[in-house]
Amino acid sequence: MSFFADLVADLADLLAPLFHGSAMAAAIVAVTICVRLLVHPLSRAAARGQKARAKLSPQIAALRKKHAKNPEKFQKALMELHRKEQVSPLAGCLPGLFQLPAFFLLYHLFSSSSIGGEANELLDHKLFAAPLGGRFADALGDGGLFGAAGLLYLALFALVAAVATFNYRRTKRQLAANPPVAPGAPGAEQAPGAGAMAAMTKFMPLMSFMTLFTVAVVPLAAALYVVTSTTWSAVERAFLYRDMPTGAGAMGAAAAM
Repeated sequence: MSFFADLVADLADLLAPLFHGSAMAAAIVAVTICVRLLVHPLSRAAARGQKARAKLSPQIAALRKKHAKNPEKFQKALMELHRKEQVSPLAGCLPGLFQLPAFFLLYHLFSSSSIGGEANELLDHKLFAAPLGGRFADALGDGGLFGAAGLLYLALFALVAAVATFNYRRTKRQLAANPPVAPGAPGAEQAPGAGAMAAMTKFMPLMSFMTLFTVAVVPLAAALYVVTSTTWSAVERAFLYRDMPTGAGAMGAAAAM
């Protein structure tokens, strides 16, 4: 914890000539970008894996039909197909998992009053008028929604809402082009968990807006990480999945897992 705090503080000192009083906030954004750059190879691998799974959709459909009355055999055959084609169903989870340590470190750094037995000087830093260790509730209590800190949060909410809307529309288009196997549809009984998958996909497009809640409840420093990382993800996924197969592609493969 102390090492990470010193690292962020040293980076803020380097950025101080450019960002002055907001140098710590700029350092947090820079740390987020560095984390995303480190994770980017995993994101590219996840994109390649998802495209590969999409191409397997016809074979998965054939396996589902072949093992219509035996879900266990279908799952074994599906795992064998993934092994043969060297496709990992878990590859898409890795980029998110590798980012969690950085987020939690920032969260604890700006939630703790002391680090290594000494007063936490990071809490003295601000982004404009908003303390990096403060939350949206604190901003409302100090000047209200249209106070200096409140206006900063409004700007963050507007950015998050714009990114979430972009992700929402993109996810809706993907789901429309690649509808999951619905209960009662031909072949639905062969897909274990298909009913749960169909229900989840109805909620999936709205998940992007959960970031608004996160930004509202975590310290501002952690909120900056979330906003920067979410914006990066939207741009990155739009680039990496620009040639994603449609039709019975990505979502059809996902529904089979």
